[in-house]
Amino acid sequence: MRAIVTVIGKDQVGIIAAVCALLSEKNVNVLDISQTILQEYFTMTMLVDVSQATIPFAALKEELAAAGQDRGLDIRIQREDIFDAMHRI
Repeated sequence: MRAIVTVIGKDQVGIIAAVCALLSEKNVNVLDISQTILQEYFTMTMLVDVSQATIPFAALKEELAAAGQDRGLDIRIQREDIFDAMHRI
């Protein structure tokens, strides 16, 4: 199963490294990544493969949110099909 990870918050050193390290620890593969800085705000969208994850999707969602909160970021993950349905025109 594929999923979309979004990260938004004030720019700071190590955001990409921290998110990728957490995903790697849970055996989640990053398939594509896009990031940019909008004034002082960091935004990132990642397409990930969670089919081999070592923890359930709900637990991964909680861990990402907690990691974001620790850094003052909003980190979310959604299944790709739900993300697509929400953003369909």
